[in-house]
Amino acid sequence: MKKISVSKKVVNNLVYFFSFMAIILMIFLFFKIAKINDFFTLIENRTFDWRQTLLSNSGHKKVNDNIVIITVDDASFEYLLEKYGEWPIPRDVYANVIYYLEKQKPKTIAFDFMFVKSMKSRPAADLAVSKAINDNPNVFVGMNFDNQSYDIRKPTNLPSRFSIKLKNDASIDFYKELEFSNCRSILSQLLNGKANIGIINASRADDGILRKMPPFLIYQREFYPHLSLLVALDYLKKTENLDLKDFHIDKHKNMQIGKRTIPFDSDGGVILNWYAPAGKAFKYVPLYKVIKAMEKNQKMTDIDFKDKLIYLGTTAVSLYDTKSVPVDKLYPGVEVHTTFINNLLDNNFIKKADEFVNIAISLVLALIVSIIVISTASTFISLSSAILITALYLIFSYYIMKFANIWVGIVMPITAIVLMFAFAYIVKYLLKSRDFEHQYRLATTDGLTDLYNHRFFQEQMIMQVENCRRYNSHFSLILIDIDYFKKFNDKFGHQSGDAVLRQVAQVLKKNVRSTDVVCRYGGEEMSIILPNTDRDEVIITAQKICQAVAAKPFKLGSDIESIVTISLGVSTYPQDGNKPSELIDKADQGLYNAKENGRNQVGI
Repeated sequence: MKKISVSKKVVNNLVYFFSFMAIILMIFLFFKIAKINDFFTLIENRTFDWRQTLLSNSGHKKVNDNIVIITVDDASFEYLLEKYGEWPIPRDVYANVIYYLEKQKPKTIAFDFMFVKSMKSRPAADLAVSKAINDNPNVFVGMNFDNQSYDIRKPTNLPSRFSIKLKNDASIDFYKELEFSNCRSILSQLLNGKANIGIINASRADDGILRKMPPFLIYQREFYPHLSLLVALDYLKKTENLDLKDFHIDKHKNMQIGKRTIPFDSDGGVILNWYAPAGKAFKYVPLYKVIKAMEKNQKMTDIDFKDKLIYLGTTAVSLYDTKSVPVDKLYPGVEVHTTFINNLLDNNFIKKADEFVNIAISLVLALIVSIIVISTASTFISLSSAILITALYLIFSYYIMKFANIWVGIVMPITAIVLMFAFAYIVKYLLKSRDFEHQYRLATTDGLTDLYNHRFFQEQMIMQVENCRRYNSHFSLILIDIDYFKKFNDKFGHQSGDAVLRQVAQVLKKNVRSTDVVCRYGGEEMSIILPNTDRDEVIITAQKICQAVAAKPFKLGSDIESIVTISLGVSTYPQDGNKPSELIDKADQGLYNAKENGRNQVGI
């Protein structure tokens, strides 16, 4: 019996668990359909920012020493305004900077600037910078795609040499997020020359935080590489002899760059692994120092540009080229580029776990919590365990991002833990309530007749007396004895006697009110407590019961029937006594009188 009981309990718990899991899955599906999922996505993104901030402050991630940013910082901006009297500065200054840097043999020079339109007041400066860029194959410049109205600006037809071939075997819809209808064209001398040109668009999430970089963008149905991707590939070509012409994204949303892997997100972006707040990771060299050294035709004393990957961009807040990223609110765009490049060189991009993985984790954690809650008696231990599991999972999510660059979800698993904890406690309460009711029923019910037992009868008598005394009310009692019961046992056997007891009990319950308490008093004797019943009413009820029993044929076996009669005695509080014992004695006297006067009647 014990094995069967334990097995049934396990089955019940499993049924509860899988039922709740089905409910959770339906809730998540509903949230997704109803766009409530956007709220959870927002919170999940913030958990990513939290982890990235902790990692960047820990000093775990190191930047490549060969990446150098020549920056137009606040000091350089002030210097340039004083020296040239305007912003933007004449473009031949950049041409001179290119020639100065090229003498020191860097690997790559990239401009996070857009040399748009021609400066009619300085056409010679435009020609100078265009020549410097076109003549040096390791110099890269950027341009930008947008969706500006054709009424404002007509789209430019870009030379085919800028586009690339991309084979996409994954379920990534680049056309949904990364297709543009217009572009801000740069100098025609660069477009029609030999310049290396990449796109510098950035992708922000709905909350305005930039967490991703799109390696490819679409313009006029053609794919174009991002500037930072071009720069990184050029650096790998020179350092590792890696020459990649065509690009392929496999069905797992990964693109191989030699021994490196770029994991794409479902919208075509790549999740960046951030190193530190602005200015605390990459080597910054102010542009004004470069110009001063250039004018003196001297090498800079604090840095050697040989074999370096150089990026030129602005970090001055007043120039507005700043973004909000997970590790900083004001992060220069040029450092977003170098972060992408560093991630690619170190094979260090963040890969987001599939939704299936997050659901599986949620189910496992929810199962563990449900088992602990259901099997643990202490509320404190259950709550502490759930909090501990949550804390351990948060630590796990941090370290798996730290050492494996995997972004596992936090919101879905913790939501599952909270919901399962609440649900398990409700189930546990219901199970306890049902178990208590079952135990209480066993303690107060006669197993044979399914009537209340003698102990419960005594408790109810005391309670009725106290209530009637307090509220100046009355109640009545009926004592019942089955006539000639011993003869049934002797003639037909004890099983037939038990059948008589069960059937009489059923007749009694059918002929009283729901508020009346029917009990087995002992042996073949039974009792009924009738609240708010006076003497006249109890006599009528007792006579009705007596007639109902006598009128019913009782089955004693498969083919045996017999007539059964009962004798009854009644008493009423307070006329017949003020104590339970007095009322029982009075009813017992009536029962004795009924038997003495021929049975099958109510004795008075």
